[in-house]
Amino acid sequence: MAYPQLTTKPGALETAAAIRAGKLSVVEAVDAAIVRIEHLDAEVNALAVPDFERACETAKAMDREGPRKDQPLFGVPMTVKESFDVAGLQSCWGHERLTDYVPARDAELVRRLKAAGAVIVGKTNVPTDLTDWQSFNPVYGRTNNPHDHARSPGGSSGGGAAAVASGMVACEYGTDIGGSVRVPAHFCGIWGHKTTHGLVSKRGHDHPMMARRKGFVAAHESELSIAGPLARNPQDLAVLTGIGARFALRQSGKPLSQCRLLALTEMPGCPLDASVAEPTEAAIGTLARAGIAIERESDLVPDLAQQHRDYLRMLNTVMARGAPAPNGKRATATDWFDLLDAQAANQVLWERVFETFDFVLAPPAPVLAIPHRDEAVFKGALDVNGEDVSGGAGLIFSGLATFPGLPSTVLPIGSGTYQGAELPCGMQVMGPAFADLDCIAAAGEMGEILHA
Repeated sequence: MAYPQLTTKPGALETAAAIRAGKLSVVEAVDAAIVRIEHLDAEVNALAVPDFERACETAKAMDREGPRKDQPLFGVPMTVKESFDVAGLQSCWGHERLTDYVPARDAELVRRLKAAGAVIVGKTNVPTDLTDWQSFNPVYGRTNNPHDHARSPGGSSGGGAAAVASGMVACEYGTDIGGSVRVPAHFCGIWGHKTTHGLVSKRGHDHPMMARRKGFVAAHESELSIAGPLARNPQDLAVLTGIGARFALRQSGKPLSQCRLLALTEMPGCPLDASVAEPTEAAIGTLARAGIAIERESDLVPDLAQQHRDYLRMLNTVMARGAPAPNGKRATATDWFDLLDAQAANQVLWERVFETFDFVLAPPAPVLAIPHRDEAVFKGALDVNGEDVSGGAGLIFSGLATFPGLPSTVLPIGSGTYQGAELPCGMQVMGPAFADLDCIAAAGEMGEILHA
């Protein structure tokens, strides 16, 4: 099953290997990335805040010093989402009134990436406040999907996905609370990983309204939200996840052929568009013919309609930081603890699912890359098989792994035709808590079968 690809440029590990072998200098790698960005970004607009001059100076210094053994990304030019603090670079989350916020320190994740040898060439575009499956705002403009410039690359990590898919950079780190890594990977035909909640630090990923206050030191790391990588292959995803992880992850090493999978393609309240359903069924069929054990239903699965309701309530409370909802009601401490109780119960139910199944397969979204629109997706409707479905209903595919805090890897599986355009399609591979590397490895094996 072929899927649309826009570049044959090497990935992160391949680039690092070439530099270590002396086939390429860090300066040459960074210069090449800058040239690609300058050539491609005029039409895509993925890069929000370039940092070319410092990247070039960093590259020169790294060539003089040479790589260390603990630098798997030595010399690899990459980007991070605009919302991560990078010392000396603007971070405004798409707000014109907040462009005066320039952090003095790198986010913890950025420090880890730099320590691993990555060269940050800039930060990528986002929707205002990171709250859309599109990536446009009044400060940086609109990012286009590199496969079809009339369509969204997804959001809120859409700028990063567009940069990776087009070949500007080999990898990116974004964030995900409502599919913000997984949906851009799905829309742009690349690999993405939603990490287990709490695995990767989000310190230094604070809203500038808060971060620019006098005396601000740090904020709590939000419930539901995670930091996760985007790349063009699973090997890069695994290394990026390991670099970000606060502790060493163990990998089972269990081959996919010995695993038992559950495929969930029907969600309450949100049908799948044929453009997603057809390649998903084709992928499941191909895996089954290759001998992979896949079941289509199980009584162990939690009540997904109730899970979605709880997820939306928690998501809205987190995003509003307890401010009054549109109905004028403010969440109380009791409301919040009730949600935490519901989440804890949901996590136990998913643990029981994974006592029987190794992984759960599901679509990342009900549709493929949507045409640009001026309103946020979640304020309008999605066109699903010619009928309008609430944009919020589509979040049930994101919340599947987000509410219980579980890892989920998106791999490209093929393509579909949506509203007259042939577009990439992905699938998410969800696993038990902290089985991040197992999810990525399983997705990698699936990719080998599907893309043979």
